[in-house]
Amino acid sequence: MKELYIVRHAQKESMTNFSYDYDVTLTKKGKEDAKNLGIKLKKKNVMPDLIVSSPAIRARDTADIIAKEIGFDKSIMFNEVIYEAFLNELIESITYTFDTVNTLMIIGHNPALTALAITFGEFKEELQMGHAIKIEFNCDSWISIDKSNANFIELIKF
Repeated sequence: MKELYIVRHAQKESMTNFSYDYDVTLTKKGKEDAKNLGIKLKKKNVMPDLIVSSPAIRARDTADIIAKEIGFDKSIMFNEVIYEAFLNELIESITYTFDTVNTLMIIGHNPALTALAITFGEFKEELQMGHAIKIEFNCDSWISIDKSNANFIELIKF
């Protein structure tokens, strides 16, 4: 069994304050929402074997806040592919995950994360900022994940 948590970064500042999208930061509310999501995940005993995040500042900060709240004491992996990824690139990145990782958390951006959630689950709406989705795959290898062995478990809101 493989577990995937798909997490969209928390609320971001307006793009008008920044010259490059990559540098957009979280709002004060976004930081609070990320903390609250982390608290909720901790209450659900969520402890990923690996957290992979987009290196964009808002995603990186969301990952750091959640990791702190759940007590994740390993290094977060920052993967440039997740920033501005297409669906097939996200799936490919997931399938390259070592099979020793049973629980994977990906933190990134829309529209790719919503497309990922729709592809593998019964989720039929846009993944909102600061929300997470849990999907379980009935397989032993990330390379084997498929819609046919995917089970949408829940939407987790901050």
